[in-house]
Amino acid sequence: MLTLKILRDDPELVTRRLAIKNFDAAGIIAEIIGLDDNRKALQTESDALLSQQKLKAAAIGKLIKEGRIEEAEAAKKEVAGLKARCGELLAKAEENNKALEAKLLLLPNMPCDLVAPGKGAEDNEVVRMGGPEPVLPENALPHWELARKYDIIDFDLGVKITGAGFPVYKGKGARLQRALINFFLDRNVAAGYMEVEPPVLVNSASGFGTGQIPDKEAQMYYAALDDFYLVPTAEVPVTNIFRDEILSCDEFPKKLTAYTPCFRREAGSYGKDVRGLNRLHQFDKVEIVRIEKPEDSYRALDEMVAHVESLVNALGLRYRILRLCGGDMSFTSAITYDFELWSAAQKRWLEISSVSNFESYQANRLHLRYKDANGKTSLCHTLNGSSLALPRVVAALLEDNQKEDRIEIPEILRPYTGFDCID
Repeated sequence: MLTLKILRDDPELVTRRLAIKNFDAAGIIAEIIGLDDNRKALQTESDALLSQQKLKAAAIGKLIKEGRIEEAEAAKKEVAGLKARCGELLAKAEENNKALEAKLLLLPNMPCDLVAPGKGAEDNEVVRMGGPEPVLPENALPHWELARKYDIIDFDLGVKITGAGFPVYKGKGARLQRALINFFLDRNVAAGYMEVEPPVLVNSASGFGTGQIPDKEAQMYYAALDDFYLVPTAEVPVTNIFRDEILSCDEFPKKLTAYTPCFRREAGSYGKDVRGLNRLHQFDKVEIVRIEKPEDSYRALDEMVAHVESLVNALGLRYRILRLCGGDMSFTSAITYDFELWSAAQKRWLEISSVSNFESYQANRLHLRYKDANGKTSLCHTLNGSSLALPRVVAALLEDNQKEDRIEIPEILRPYTGFDCID
């Protein structure tokens, strides 16, 4: 959530930056400033009435001591009237503040200066490409056909048990999943991230803190009886570890990693682009999260991008890194880099990671702050990235490493899988 300070200090800047996200903010900002002016006016009037109450209350006691009972009773009536007016002001202030917060929630995060304008994915900038070009046999198969051929992922069984988008991994397919999770976690821990195992159900305060609620509420699975949400990503529970915290300068950086299953409704998803593992309602993902001081967050972002790139390189997969344009960014992000793998069998790029800096946007919602060396309290910056999401990594691994009679496992994974090929 953007702070009132930045909206009041430079509304034109906010309007210009949000226009890069194709968001017209001028009208909402004007309403917010009007509501904030009203908040201040109500507070000023309320403070004045409270001051009058205190003076008259003190005077009542003096009048009674002096035997001026009628005057004391009149003063009591005046105090009662002041209290009633204060109650009215309190109700108005509460209503005004709710309206103010509701308007603040309508504003997305401002993109940073590195973000270019654009309407959608076609306007994203390719920052870097790497990895070997896969060489496939004739009549190469997409991963859903390979899964059936080698009996490692059963999509039909998942439909029987739950529904579309909930595959069942079998045999070496299940072991490959476990191997990738452990490989990613081990690499993250080696890079200085502390492993945590968070809940996969969160309350609405946690969803609000990281910005899934109310923006992405429709995409989350909801357990109505307990008012819990299934996590769409480990970002939600891990970042909320720091909700309502005030950190000290010597606690930075905070670097955490976690594996969780992830649950997304993906309403309206259909067609060839969501076949097989391309888009699921339940999938496994390893996440990295960092909490930083503002002056360090962009260095941290570069480190996170380099770390995710090292994972992809270790797997020997063809990849590209995109800097998302304003029109393709999430509501909460200030800048996002997407990683995509090349699926030679499908002849398309598959997104497998997003690495984002949210600056202070999430921290403001989380009430996540730190004290600097002078004791001043400021908002932290939050960052997170997929490190990595498994389904499309598995899709690319199966497709790009297929031979005529087997699928070879990258050498780096063999100590984790316990086998060197699927046949």
